Amino acid sequence: MRPDQVPIVEIWVYLSGSPLFALTLTLAAYSFGVYVYERSGKHPMANPVLIALLIVTATLVATEIPYRTYFEGAQFVHFLLGTGTVALAVPIYAGWRSLRGRFGVLMLAVLAGGVTSITTGVAVLSLLDADQSFLLAIYAKSVTAPIAMGIAERIQASPTLTAVFAVTTGILGAVLGRFILNAARVSAWWQRGFALGVASHGIGTSRAMSVHPVAGAYASLGMGLHGITGAVLIPMLIQALMLFR
Repeated sequence: MRPDQVPIVEIWVYLSGSPLFALTLTLAAYSFGVYVYERSGKHPMANPVLIALLIVTATLVATEIPYRTYFEGAQFVHFLLGTGTVALAVPIYAGWRSLRGRFGVLMLAVLAGGVTSITTGVAVLSLLDADQSFLLAIYAKSVTAPIAMGIAERIQASPTLTAVFAVTTGILGAVLGRFILNAARVSAWWQRGFALGVASHGIGTSRAMSVHPVAGAYASLGMGLHGITGAVLIPMLIQALMLFR
């Protein structure tokens, strides 16, 4: 049979099961999201990650492609997640002189942000009578996704569920952060950036970098400090809670 005589259904079955399809879908969806984001004047509601997420989800549902099959191709992008997080040290180093005099205040802000994130998440799920697995994932999701998934494994939570919560938190913070900070009358770029980095992790940091370099540097610092602090303290907190039960 000649290539032009192969049924289109067979071609689609081959492509949908190929890792290349998942990788192409992911990159194309995000590229389209960036295009929309730029065309909208970088409006927070047109967040490229949110747009890409909706496109990929709709495609997988419409084509009935299992998530496991999709991830076989998307794992190449997933691998770069940790590398991208470490690379955020570059803007921190570039703005280190302006960071040194505020380090104590920023650490207090990190602790306050982490406690608030965990407390509100656990309180809401407790009111909804959520399963223990959801509660553990909420503890871990308080930091950026690569670190959160590592914490999840240590406290015996689901890394997949934790990643979903962490990414959702990042998207909501990147989309709504501008409006919340405006309502709170927070105008200094370093304050806005740091708040986004602590609360919205990598996605919020990406948003801060696209808006202002100072905001981006402080968002990187906030995300990094929160990640390190969370990786040390969250497992200790879970162990302490288990002892008192």
